[in-house]
Amino acid sequence: MLLVLQKSVKSIQKHVTEFLQELSGGAMFETVTPGSVTHARAKLKPSAFVELNQEVVLPMVSDQNFPLRRWHGHRLFGHDSSLLRLPNTEELAKEFGSVEVSNQQGATGTCYPEGRMSVLYDLLNQIGVDARLASSRVGEVSLAIQQAAHVPVGDIVINDRGFTGFRYLAEHVHRNVHVVGRCSTGSFLAAQELFRLDRAGRSVITRIYAPKEERAELKRLGLPLELKVRFVSLRLPDGKLEVLVTTLLDERKYPTEEFLDLYHRRWGHETFYNRLKSRLDLENFSGETVEAVRQDFHASVLFCNLESLLTQPAAAAVAEASADHQHTKQVNKADAYHTVKDQVLDLLYSDIPAETVIRQLQRLFVSNPVSVRPERKVPRRKQSFNRSYHFQRNVKKIVF
Repeated sequence: MLLVLQKSVKSIQKHVTEFLQELSGGAMFETVTPGSVTHARAKLKPSAFVELNQEVVLPMVSDQNFPLRRWHGHRLFGHDSSLLRLPNTEELAKEFGSVEVSNQQGATGTCYPEGRMSVLYDLLNQIGVDARLASSRVGEVSLAIQQAAHVPVGDIVINDRGFTGFRYLAEHVHRNVHVVGRCSTGSFLAAQELFRLDRAGRSVITRIYAPKEERAELKRLGLPLELKVRFVSLRLPDGKLEVLVTTLLDERKYPTEEFLDLYHRRWGHETFYNRLKSRLDLENFSGETVEAVRQDFHASVLFCNLESLLTQPAAAAVAEASADHQHTKQVNKADAYHTVKDQVLDLLYSDIPAETVIRQLQRLFVSNPVSVRPERKVPRRKQSFNRSYHFQRNVKKIVF
C-alpha cells in the first residue's frame, strides 16, 4: 500500500529498488521484479485506500481540534467531474468502455479506454470527501446525485452549469443540503428573464416545477415536484452576466453581492483536478489492470488529503506571518507534495515518532512559501493539439 501511495513516474523496477533501499536502511536486500509487484497488487483491493480516507482522514477533519473553515457557518463542497485517459488494454476497455479518436477529417479508427472521475470536494479545507471512478459514459450528474449522501445536512454544494437541473436540485433539497448552481441561458424561465434584462445585482425568489417527463420518476423516489428557490444575477470581471440558482433564500443573511466571491470558490475544484492530472501525473498509471488503475486513483486522492492535513498548520502560520505584506503568502503545493512523498515512509512505516516527522515537515512547508496575487488573471484559451503537445512535452512539471 505504501508503494502504491508513493506513486512514481519512474519505471516500476527503479521505484521498487529505491523503495527497498529506504526500507532496508542500508542493509543488503533481495531484489524484487516488476512482475512480483503486479502479482502482489492484484491481491490488494482499491477500497483499502477508500476506507483509510473514510476512517482516518475524514474523522480528523471533523475533529473539534481541526480549524475547519466555513462560510456563514456552512462547509462548501464542489460537485464536478473530469475525464481520464486510461491505458489501452482490452480489460480496461471492457470495464470502462472506449471512445474513438477523431480529427478534422472525421473518425480515425483509433480507440482508447476513458474513465470519469468524480470527487466531492471540500473547497475551503481542500479535502476529497468521496471519490468515484466510473465509465465516461456515466453522466456526471448521476454520479453527483449518488455522492449527495456524503454532504452533511445544512452545508452547501456549488456546481457548474451542466448540473443545474430540477432533479439535481430536488435531490439535495430532499437531503436538506443547500445548492448554489450556475444557470445556462436556456435553463429555468426566471433565469432566462434575468439574462434578458442583463442587469447585475438582482435577486428573485420564485417557485420552479418539475418537467412533465420527470414527474413520475420523482414521485417514485419521494422527491418534491416543486421547489422554492432564489435566482441572483452577477456581473463577471469580463463584463458578462452570470445567473445563479440557490436554495439560500434569506437575502439578509446571504446578500446578493457575496455570491460572486462564493461561486468563485468553485475554482478550487478545478485546481484540485489540475494537481491530480498534472502535478501528480495521475494518467501515467503504474499498471494496466482495472485494480491497478483504481488503486492509483484512490491512492492519489488519499495522498492529496494527507497533504492538506499536514500543511494546514504551516498554511495558517504562513498566512499570519504575511498578513501585512503587499501580497499574502501560501504553502507551495508542488513543494509540499514532493516533501510528503519523500517523508511518507518515515511518517507511516518507520520507528521515528510521528510527531518528530510532522515537526520536520512543518519547517519544510514554512520555508518555501509562494505569493498570492489575486489581481493576476491569465486569459483562458482554447487549447490546440500543438499547444497541448508542447505543454506535455516541455512545460509540464510533475512532483514524482
